[in-house]
Amino acid sequence: MIQVGDKLPAGTLNEFIEVEGNGCSLGPNSFDIAKETAGKKIAVFALPGAYTPTCSAKHVPGYVQQADALKAAGIDEIWCVSVNDAFVMGAWGRDQKTGGKVRMMADGSAAFTQATGLTLDLTARGMGLRSNRYSMLVVDGVVKTLNVEGPGKFEVSDADTMLAQAKAALA
Repeated sequence: MIQVGDKLPAGTLNEFIEVEGNGCSLGPNSFDIAKETAGKKIAVFALPGAYTPTCSAKHVPGYVQQADALKAAGIDEIWCVSVNDAFVMGAWGRDQKTGGKVRMMADGSAAFTQATGLTLDLTARGMGLRSNRYSMLVVDGVVKTLNVEGPGKFEVSDADTMLAQAKAALA
């Protein structure tokens, strides 16, 4: 499992782009993780799935509500990562009103999730291999804090915890 001090694994994540520009076309676009994190401070939070109850009612809304405070604390970007395709993540982002606040990054084949070692096997529940619920503060591609939730929990990966960690680490 990835640890504090480790570099994020190489690979790509996908994001559904609503408006063409900045070298991005409409629809799903692939982003190289190393390039996207270089020189940036990123709050990453991951969850088991789009439109699932805790994820939709608490996890994403918390980061949307705290986006300005996180940016004021020194965070450049906020990423939500889930093992869903870019179309689903884009639609969920629209529903959650994440535009300009949280990048909805799709890990459709779970390659990033597997590379971090933060997988959650929900095959018995009909959902297959998913991401565990966690958050991490990433600075220039290196993990500075890591908060992995216990099974069925939502206690340490929330936006308030990340905000406190960002204030402490980036002060």
